[in-house]
Amino acid sequence: MIDLIKDLWGFMADRKKFWLAPIIVILLLLGALVVFGQGSAIAPFIYTLF
Repeated sequence: MIDLIKDLWGFMADRKKFWLAPIIVILLLLGALVVFGQGSAIAPFIYTLF
């Protein structure tokens, strides 16, 4: 997993694509919200966002 992060960071640094970092972070946060919110009491509130 750490190798993937290093490779991704190396790609962004070599090609000056640092604008990808916020997009990746937001996608990871949304994915975590869906995964962790599935079995909890806040699930109905999360599903109204989508």
